[in-house]
Amino acid sequence: MRVLSGIQPTGRFHWGNYFGAIRQYIDLQHGNEAYYFIANLHALTTVRDPKVLQQNTLDAALDLLALGLDPAKAALFVQSDVPEVTELTWLLMSITPMGLLERCHSYKDKAARGIAADAGLFTYPVLMSADILIYDSEVVPVGADQIQHIEVARDIAGSFNHLFGETFVLPKYKVLESSAKVPGLDGEKMSKSYSNTIELFEPVGPARKKIMRITTDSRPMEDPKPDYENDHLYQLFSLFATEAERQEMAALYLRGNFGYGTVKKALADAAEKFFAEARAKREALAANPAQVAEILREGAARARKKAREVLDRAKKACGIS
Repeated sequence: MRVLSGIQPTGRFHWGNYFGAIRQYIDLQHGNEAYYFIANLHALTTVRDPKVLQQNTLDAALDLLALGLDPAKAALFVQSDVPEVTELTWLLMSITPMGLLERCHSYKDKAARGIAADAGLFTYPVLMSADILIYDSEVVPVGADQIQHIEVARDIAGSFNHLFGETFVLPKYKVLESSAKVPGLDGEKMSKSYSNTIELFEPVGPARKKIMRITTDSRPMEDPKPDYENDHLYQLFSLFATEAERQEMAALYLRGNFGYGTVKKALADAAEKFFAEARAKREALAANPAQVAEILREGAARARKKAREVLDRAKKACGIS
């Protein structure tokens, strides 16, 4: 099965990114032909500082490799290093109805929030479709809120196939099992948009300070808390804890007579332990940027080989070979 996904380098990855997506990308590299890219072209719609974009792109590669993405099993590359994608985007753009793009959430939601609707934002789904179709992707793992992007890719591919003959594989989406909300510092979904995140490789001291500031309810310490599974502090702890540790924490909530500071300290300890190995690996990779650059070059070469095959097929189909 050929699997593809991309992640934007719009800032440092946080707990929500890992448990909501990255962990499952890493799982899917086993037994599949996997392509994972750092979507720096997509990031241009929001990141306009070139130095920031370059640093974010490098940080994304370091994070993914440290967390377990294996370049021997999956192609890891930077989106802009596969120029065939932008060429295919124009072929797809020429047959994409305006109405389809006007209905896309990526445009409607940002326009509703007053964000300037430039052409990049409006045509974002076509570039995303090119990302998907150019590798003959069969499965694209996404969160439930991103299903529309795969449906758009299928619509565009279907239109192209209808006009020019069977050219593209119609991709299917795989909803990530952990795409449900990972709580942030305020209990809302962890998101850079809400400024409530804890970064995956944030220094231990600042991360602990953030954890100690997580909002909690105002119930007296002595009260039992039988609805612990709905408590966002318990939900965060559960992401890192073993089954035995979760059961012990659940028993504490049911007994009462504890302060939330106890849970916050346990969460900080568990998170630090959980990412300790990855943190050490990231530090080693950061000390050897040439190795990271070579991994990205090799990943791009593998991706371009497949992309060129599909682009040539599409160009021939529509008469531009």
